[in-house]
Amino acid sequence: MRALVISDIHANLSALEAVLKDAGEMDEIWCLGDVVGYGPNPNEVVERLRSLPNLACCMLGNHDVAVLGEMNFAVFNTEARKSLVWQQEAITADNLEFLRGLPQDTQVRGQVTLAHGSPRDPVWEYILNTLIARLNFEAFETSYCFVGHSHIQCYFQLDLVSDRISLEVPAVNQLVRLTPRAILNPGSVGQPRDRDARASYAIYDDVAETWEPRRVAYDIAAVQKLIRAAGLPDKHAARLAEGW
Repeated sequence: MRALVISDIHANLSALEAVLKDAGEMDEIWCLGDVVGYGPNPNEVVERLRSLPNLACCMLGNHDVAVLGEMNFAVFNTEARKSLVWQQEAITADNLEFLRGLPQDTQVRGQVTLAHGSPRDPVWEYILNTLIARLNFEAFETSYCFVGHSHIQCYFQLDLVSDRISLEVPAVNQLVRLTPRAILNPGSVGQPRDRDARASYAIYDDVAETWEPRRVAYDIAAVQKLIRAAGLPDKHAARLAEGW
């Protein structure tokens, strides 16, 4: 089984379409959350996901929870709050209902635990260093855990012999032969923050036990124009071109 692993689309339809086209036909699609927030197309992105017959799992991210009115906006910075208010007003009742039906808790598919933030705190915690990764290896039992939230394409590998954890940043299109145990992040579809502006995703093969991080270009200028036309914070447009 080959799964397309995506996360942090953030209402960026153009980036999502580029990823779906670039990935090609997949057995399943696993979305790790933050479908909405920041970008100009919350309804279009939700509707595109709803239309995918092979969407096997979609998690709730912190921005999704906020748009549902289940998280205090005060935990977000000023620009993110402004975007969330706009998205709450823009999103349709049907699309809100879709988000409301998504799981916040970790999900398990085969040898993989899925979370938006981390297995310890599925919605909010960032796994950004080996210390936080070590604490999270104790919070799941499967061979692998896939997370999003940080918008950074990377993985943490636990060496079961030495009990050491390493942070790895594989090259784009580098096929990673997976070894238990690891925490892997496909990066962000709609707002990468690892200085590569291209949409980020990964392909997981559960038979070959491989992970392939990928990037694909999309029309960033067109998305920036939509963000500005909607009156959303200019920061959310500017950062797309630089991947920060």
